[in-house]
Amino acid sequence: MEILFGTVKELVALAETQQKPISEIMIEQEMLVTKRSRQDIIAQMDNNLTVMENAIERGLQGVQSTSGLTGGDAVLMQNYIATGKGLSGDLLLDAVSKAVATNEVNAAMGTICATPTAGAAGIVPGTLFAVKNKLNPTREQMINYLFTTGAFGFIVANNASISGAAGGCQAETGSAGSMAAAAIVEMAGGTPQQSAEAFSIVMKNMLGLVCDPVAGLVEVPCVKRNAMGAAKALVGADMALAGIVSRIPTDEVIEAMHKIGQSMPSALRETAKGGLAATPTGKALEAKIFGKDNANSDLVNS
Repeated sequence: MEILFGTVKELVALAETQQKPISEIMIEQEMLVTKRSRQDIIAQMDNNLTVMENAIERGLQGVQSTSGLTGGDAVLMQNYIATGKGLSGDLLLDAVSKAVATNEVNAAMGTICATPTAGAAGIVPGTLFAVKNKLNPTREQMINYLFTTGAFGFIVANNASISGAAGGCQAETGSAGSMAAAAIVEMAGGTPQQSAEAFSIVMKNMLGLVCDPVAGLVEVPCVKRNAMGAAKALVGADMALAGIVSRIPTDEVIEAMHKIGQSMPSALRETAKGGLAATPTGKALEAKIFGKDNANSDLVNS
């Protein structure tokens, strides 16, 4: 497969040399790889953006999952923001709420856009629609935000993993939070290198995160991990925009994530046999949802 870039170092070098944003480099790569027109590629991403917006709107109205494990937390957070008592700042809490809203819709069997996976689908749109209120981007800039996340996601998927079953939750919410941080930086006017720094800063703080879904469902702790992933994305972006750099280059951070994932025991990689899924309460919830005879069965695990 002919590509323009395969590493973050190559991506940043292209953007700097050609004086183009990372989002534009990703559009050109997509055209090269898929042999489709710019118009078709942008139209598809525009549709993805609409799906994300609809999911957030639905989640903020309040949804409940069939299992009863998740739902309503996005609304609770919006109500809390409205009190003016939030300690973390309204923008960050809004991103948290919208990330949760998206994942609650996913748990309720609604339509979402995997970014990069369904389990981590709240972080990219949650942060995008939160910073929208501060940066006032055009529709085109919002679409470009998604292409920037896609550029970094492409690199992770091809050099490490975006699968919880393969690399733990660090590969899912870790990747999503890092991708979002990079895109926030570009939208805020940062440089391609600062986007890379933001990605690194967030990913370094997600390394080792296990995938331990209670009852094998993408609900607990997945939804709240999206909340924290969104928060870290915003903080990581601010750190990079402030001029803070990662002492470990981005590509090496990605490689470290990959190796950590490979060394994780299977109980901590989406099998629902370890971590929070193996706690007394986790097991009790599984038994309640699926029945005692089916609890701990491999059939329940995603």
